[in-house]
Amino acid sequence: MAQARVLLTKEPAPQAVPASDLPMKVYEVALNTGPDSSSGLATAGFRTAKYLLPEWYQNNADLYRKAFAACEQAERGRTEAKELAEHAAATAQRAQQDSVATLGQRLQDIHFWKAELQKEIEDLDAETGLLAAQKLRLERALDATEVPYAIATDNLQCRERRQPPDLVRDEVERELLKEAELIRNIQELLKRTLMQAGNQMRLNRDHKEVCEMDWSDKVETYNIDDKCGRYSNQSTNIQFHPSSVKFEESASTPETWAKFSHDNIYRAEREKLASINLRALIDNILHDVSEDLRMQCAAVNEAFAKHCEELDDTKHKLEHHLKKILKEIGDQEASMAALKQAIKDKEAPMKVAQTRLYDRSFRPNVELCRDEAQFRLINEVEELTESTESLKKKLLESEQSLRNLEDTRMNLEKEIAVKTNSIFIDRQKCMAHRMRYPVVHKLAGYQ
Repeated sequence: MAQARVLLTKEPAPQAVPASDLPMKVYEVALNTGPDSSSGLATAGFRTAKYLLPEWYQNNADLYRKAFAACEQAERGRTEAKELAEHAAATAQRAQQDSVATLGQRLQDIHFWKAELQKEIEDLDAETGLLAAQKLRLERALDATEVPYAIATDNLQCRERRQPPDLVRDEVERELLKEAELIRNIQELLKRTLMQAGNQMRLNRDHKEVCEMDWSDKVETYNIDDKCGRYSNQSTNIQFHPSSVKFEESASTPETWAKFSHDNIYRAEREKLASINLRALIDNILHDVSEDLRMQCAAVNEAFAKHCEELDDTKHKLEHHLKKILKEIGDQEASMAALKQAIKDKEAPMKVAQTRLYDRSFRPNVELCRDEAQFRLINEVEELTESTESLKKKLLESEQSLRNLEDTRMNLEKEIAVKTNSIFIDRQKCMAHRMRYPVVHKLAGYQ
């Protein structure tokens, strides 16, 4: 290049050049014989020279300059191309590194939301399982109430077979009716709670499915971005996809993308909290239901026991009075026999007195005198008659009293039979049946 610059600045002195070394046009001109010779018809096959020797040198110099400029431009182009290639390579490498870093950050974000979604899915699944266990307890508790209800209704039906006057609306019947009403209300409450638990489980599963779909999309996206992050310039499965360099119209923004998962988790958390509260409510309901049933059962049993004690006491008193009545009946019968005997014993004295009066009525003439003996005999007859009438009257009263005693005895015996029947119904039928009453553990929904 330096030599070329020297040639351009300092032209060499013209020297004699052999004709064979001259250019074709100059060689053709050199073949002419005289300096004034010109091409024409006489010089067939030759052309007239257009350039002079200075022009020839100038032309060469121009060619040199053009060659130098072309070389300089080519060298400058190579340098620029090298610099551009290096810059493009560095830019591409930096852009690729930035893309890898961005993909890495994106993978962290996806992993975060994927982990949150997975945790929420596991929590919802566990919560749904716990709620299902509570629902099973509700179903068992509802089934367990059938036995107390059957016992209460059977007790009421059995007590309908009591005989008057024991067929009364007593404290036991009021407690039994209260127990039956309580069981019906509990059954309605358990049915409503079962329906609520079923709806909550459905909501849990729906939100779990939404989270699972979101989690599945996150897993697929994570795998895609992870695969994209592993691509390198040496990868064999890369190719051109010009149409991929555009934004999809339905594409989300990072804010809407994060908000979507956040909303899914928020709704799932809300349903999980509602499920937890419902489980606590179910636990309280089952606890209160079992306690209420056992308390009412204890109240009914206490009323039965108290009533049975009253029946036993009344029966014992009736039996005691029956014994007294039977003794009194015996005494009354003995008294009546004595009265009858006393009446019979008055017949002989009456016969004697009347016979005396009759015989004295045959006294002759003036001997038929109203003497002291006559008056005494008459008084004796009157006294005997009055005494006999009093005895007969007393006998009639004794007979009426005996009949009253017999009626009382029959009433007492009937009442004792009624009490015996009532005791049998309350103690042997009702209270024995109530021994099958479920325990608190079973009423609370446990096996």
